[in-house]
Amino acid sequence: MAAAIGSGCASGTDAPDRPPAQPPARPVPGVLHGAPPAGPEGLSAAEATRRAQAARAVAAKKWGLAKTPLAAPPPPTVKPEITTRKGFEVEGGEDLPPIFTTVPVKEKVVFLTMDDGSEKDPELLRMMTELKIPYTAFLSDYVINDDYGYFRQMQERGVSLQNHTLNHPYLPGLSYEEQREEICGQQDKLEKRYGNRPTLFRPPFGNYNGDTLRAAKSCGITAAPLWSAEAFPDHMEWREWDEDLHPGDIVLTHFRGRDEWKGSMTDLVRAAMKAITDKGYAVARLEDYV
Repeated sequence: MAAAIGSGCASGTDAPDRPPAQPPARPVPGVLHGAPPAGPEGLSAAEATRRAQAARAVAAKKWGLAKTPLAAPPPPTVKPEITTRKGFEVEGGEDLPPIFTTVPVKEKVVFLTMDDGSEKDPELLRMMTELKIPYTAFLSDYVINDDYGYFRQMQERGVSLQNHTLNHPYLPGLSYEEQREEICGQQDKLEKRYGNRPTLFRPPFGNYNGDTLRAAKSCGITAAPLWSAEAFPDHMEWREWDEDLHPGDIVLTHFRGRDEWKGSMTDLVRAAMKAITDKGYAVARLEDYV
């Protein structure tokens, strides 16, 4: 049985259960998580956080954000248990990578993800670095192979590069071996180019079946995040019935520019961060939780 969630648009489903959040851990270097430990200058955690947010406010003003992004709490010491969302199961999928749209946490954090890699805007790299907004890139080789260096710069700035197949096909229409070539072939490409073998995989269009997850598992994938909301430069689209954000929601967007959307990548970030911040959420790093 194939599972499908559409071509990047939201559809209403019940929100998943969210077990209690785990206790905090120390922040990951280079990512603004919240109250950091006292630094070499002997600053208290509160003072260090205040200074970090003050610097972030300056960057927010420079980049035209409506508000300063909120600081995320420290990541959990033990990552929460991730399970497949109800209704998204495949037959015989108990030992396969979980498919989910929301990470089970209680804190008001969401996770920003960007798919494919067709738009390679240098302003995006500068903006996200200065604002210290974490995000995860799910990459397809057919649109990144004209400029692998752009995504190396992204990786050097602390961004995790994950798997979105070689050619972005409709996977349930392929045989197991064809799916394995699309997924594992991209594993090999990303490892060769960037030195790390991804553990996260997002099926194109959100379409998958049991063979998709079996193929993904065979080459090192441990989880398959989908999304709860999708961000565009001029609006948000929602999966949940209440058309709102929830703790742990995964937000999808794409590497797109003015030739396809009503705005640039920096316009997209401004709009997405306004929606996220207005609702009282901070952006956390997905890999700290999954």
